[in-house]
Amino acid sequence: MDTAVAVVAALLSAAAFGFASVLQQKAAQQAPAQEALRLRLLLGLARRPAWLAGMALVVLSYALLGIALAFGPLVLVQPLAATDLVFALPLLARRRGMPLTRRDVAGIACTAGGIAMFLAVLPPAETSPVPTAGEWLPVLLGIGGAAAVLAAVGRRSRAAARTALYAIAAALMFALLDSLTKSAGGRFRGEGLDGFGHWEPYAVVLVGVIGLVLSQSSYQAGSLAISLPIIDCLEPVGAVLIGVALFGEQLATSPGALAVQAVGAATAVAGIVVLDRSPLARA
Repeated sequence: MDTAVAVVAALLSAAAFGFASVLQQKAAQQAPAQEALRLRLLLGLARRPAWLAGMALVVLSYALLGIALAFGPLVLVQPLAATDLVFALPLLARRRGMPLTRRDVAGIACTAGGIAMFLAVLPPAETSPVPTAGEWLPVLLGIGGAAAVLAAVGRRSRAAARTALYAIAAALMFALLDSLTKSAGGRFRGEGLDGFGHWEPYAVVLVGVIGLVLSQSSYQAGSLAISLPIIDCLEPVGAVLIGVALFGEQLATSPGALAVQAVGAATAVAGIVVLDRSPLARA
């Protein structure tokens, strides 16, 4: 039952986030360049109805992701959550009266098929303990430091490189956010409202705001065809690695199953890149 809840919630989260990214990028590109990496960017975007609509979908997506992570491991939930445009593109095509191209259909097939291969050989999920603050510290310092360096270098880079560097930093923060959400969810599921007595819920808010500023700065700096593939590919990979390293989650154990997962992951990444570059995602 827990796995079924996690799968359904993760897929619904992916659908909501796919629409949100398209809405927010269109609004963010119109913001002044000097507002990048500042909270002022969010305040300005909050005056735009399209961005607010996208933000509502982000909140919905995040709530659904939190439910999924409360019932399932990162190695199960995050690959499913990366399928955002598998759901968004067909609906966008119908809404805009634009047909799906063969490239779009191939991207959907590769993404869905690759993730199915990855999950097919995943060991049964086991309940993992909530990591201690000491176990979290190296992860927080490593990801926070990397994101800070990427953002600093991005400010001095040209448009395309700036977009990519901001997107990488955002993906790292979102992977951290996903992992902190699982940790906070574990606290609340085990302790109820006493979970507010731990540090994780407050770290979720802080990391979420930083990730949002970085992602919106990436959307503002350049094309969604650059930023979205990076975020969509690196966020689940980073979250899965944190799940394995910090929560003790398991990938496949045999060499053959690991090979299947590697092929599946590569196929899914290729499909995500194809979908994120679709004209439908940028129209």
